[in-house]
Amino acid sequence: MNGLSANRACGIGAAFLGTISLIAMIAAVLLTRNLIIVWLCLLYIVLVLTCVILFVAFLRRKLVLFSDSLCRTIDDMLNGAAQPPQVCEEESLFYKINHRLLRLYEVMRENQESVAKDRADLQELISDISHQVKTPIANLQMVNATLLEQSMSEEKQQEFLYASSGQLDKLDFLMQAMIKTSRLETGVISLDKKAQPLYDTLAASLGGILLNAEKKNIRVSVDCPPDIVLAHDRKWTSEALFNILDNAVKYTPESGTICVTVQSWEFYIKIDITDSGKGIAENRQGMIFKRFYREEEVHDAPGIGIGLYLAREIITMQGGYIKVSSAVGYGSVFSIFLPYG
Repeated sequence: MNGLSANRACGIGAAFLGTISLIAMIAAVLLTRNLIIVWLCLLYIVLVLTCVILFVAFLRRKLVLFSDSLCRTIDDMLNGAAQPPQVCEEESLFYKINHRLLRLYEVMRENQESVAKDRADLQELISDISHQVKTPIANLQMVNATLLEQSMSEEKQQEFLYASSGQLDKLDFLMQAMIKTSRLETGVISLDKKAQPLYDTLAASLGGILLNAEKKNIRVSVDCPPDIVLAHDRKWTSEALFNILDNAVKYTPESGTICVTVQSWEFYIKIDITDSGKGIAENRQGMIFKRFYREEEVHDAPGIGIGLYLAREIITMQGGYIKVSSAVGYGSVFSIFLPYG
């Protein structure tokens, strides 16, 4: 039966019905010897066979039309050009097939959109990397050419080597930041959320900025209850907090202040990082979390504009969010909300 074609099955069925009809005719002749009954039986058999043939022909025609339509629809779906037609009658023979075609179409469209988005993100990432590495590489080439082509004193050579070292540090920092970003975006790194004291995580992030804060005579104050326990990834959460704190130190003038306050809410832990820096204009507050975004007036300050982007990605992946409140000349407040769960 599995290897039997539809045409052969119809032929076998017709032969079987013909044989049954012939046997019935012979039996009617032998049993009744009445020509009228025999003719009536013959007429009945002809009508039944005609109806069967018409029904089979109709069903075969419907199947052929449906298979042709199905092939065309699948071809169009593969080309991304068409959506399967809607079938409203749930009693229809083809309803189940059509329903699954619609689901297949939706999955294919989602996959196509996901692939297109990933491709666009990759292209943007490559463009960002090429733009960011262009300046340090050009500076290194210039320093190297100068050292090779010009004779100079040992003191001058040392000055050029220090400049070259600074550019190499910038490239290394950029590559490390890009590796972290790509791993987070592609899901290579999965955050390990564990219930642990937030105080220790905050202390680790503060440890990275205290030296720079002391150099600028910035007073850093912290108000964090030591008994707050929160399910979070300590390493990456500390990275996010450090990035925000590091920005606060960079853009806060000498003898300024940075205040870190932790509050326990019903569903969230709120961490406020307040600085007395230059502030951020309202129309730019939505742009500061973009990858490699830097305001025009701070291009001379160290950094590549990826810290806040990383911070937002890390906090978002843990179910939280970051809110910024700022005004030019009055400092900024970055509020980090992390859920208990």
